Amino acid sequence: MKAIIILFFFSFLVLAGCSSLTLKPGDFAWPIESVSKVDEKGMIEDKQYYFSLNVKELLYNETQDSVNISNVTLRIIRDMKGYYFMTASKFKNVYVFEQIEGGLKLTKKILVTQDGLENPAFNQRPPYIQLLNGQKPPVSLTKEGILEGENK
Repeated sequence: MKAIIILFFFSFLVLAGCSSLTLKPGDFAWPIESVSKVDEKGMIEDKQYYFSLNVKELLYNETQDSVNISNVTLRIIRDMKGYYFMTASKFKNVYVFEQIEGGLKLTKKILVTQDGLENPAFNQRPPYIQLLNGQKPPVSLTKEGILEGENK
């Protein structure tokens, strides 16, 4: 009986130890943004970072148009913590996603301009993501939103 209790206790310790394994620190940032043209099915694909994603819901959320989707070029970058930032020309917002099993989940929709972005581009400026918009001053972003008073 003692052997069974000891075996049970040891098994519990081993299993508990495996479930709490944490590897830190980690840096998941992409050094440069990914620029992906949306196809007629609403898909984007990036061969450098090897991913593909259906973005129809994102495009509809931003434009309220589910038909004219293949004229959009999405700009995507990943920050140090692994969050994905997405936007495109004429978008008013930057969308922040976190990775989930089999996809991405929206964590924040950041209103950047009511007029829509002219020619957006992302830069990695750790610990921030910098959004460029034509000749306008750059905007520093975090997963929570615009970092006020910062132009990095």
